[in-house]
Amino acid sequence: MQIEPLLTCQDLSLSRGGQTVLREVNLQVNPGDVIGLIGRNGAGKSSLIESLLGFHTLDHGSVRLWDTPVRELQAQHKRRIALVTQRDELMEGLTGNQQITLISSFYDNWDAELTQRLLSTWELPTTRPIRSYSLGQRQRLAIVLALAARPQLLVLDEPVASLDPLARSQFLGEMRELIADPQRAVIISSHIVGDLEAMVNRVWLLDHGRMRWAGAIDDIGELSTTLGDEPVSLEQVFRQVIG
Repeated sequence: MQIEPLLTCQDLSLSRGGQTVLREVNLQVNPGDVIGLIGRNGAGKSSLIESLLGFHTLDHGSVRLWDTPVRELQAQHKRRIALVTQRDELMEGLTGNQQITLISSFYDNWDAELTQRLLSTWELPTTRPIRSYSLGQRQRLAIVLALAARPQLLVLDEPVASLDPLARSQFLGEMRELIADPQRAVIISSHIVGDLEAMVNRVWLLDHGRMRWAGAIDDIGELSTTLGDEPVSLEQVFRQVIG
């Protein structure tokens, strides 16, 4: 049975401020993919994510979601997407509960049970104003809002960059179980390669706006030509290919 791609991207090129940011990127995303988008700071990761979601007018190429041009998506399509960025868009004047009530009102199939389970597990102080939350608490609330919407496409752009190493490790351990869903596709952007290795099943290596490699993590060793018979880790290959 042939799987219909959720997202296709063909020859995507983007310039901003007179500078070329992305060059001839070709990608496909299928249900069940958990993709690690890896690149150094400034490689174009956020610009690629924004382009895939239709936030930019492209210089060249196309992006289609559910076989619809991304900039022509209707409301029913957009409700199937959830995005969590490094800088959340929570409303600081609301309490956590008020933010949840507001966001859940836009979704017909909001997962209230998952919401309550995560709020309890992560001990989020939902009766307090969001302005009083720590960075980790804000990030967890943003993730709760994204997951409870039951999106078909979940995009996490540097979701743990602001957390300390211990909090980051705990958070990523929790996320491994939460994102596993054969009907959902997940794209996780990070410049910290080790964060992604145990979580993703596919990898995109972005370098100076060019996609150096895209494929299954199990095939990442095919990029290695100088590591001999030693076990190849994603971080080793990243350093070898991108430097």
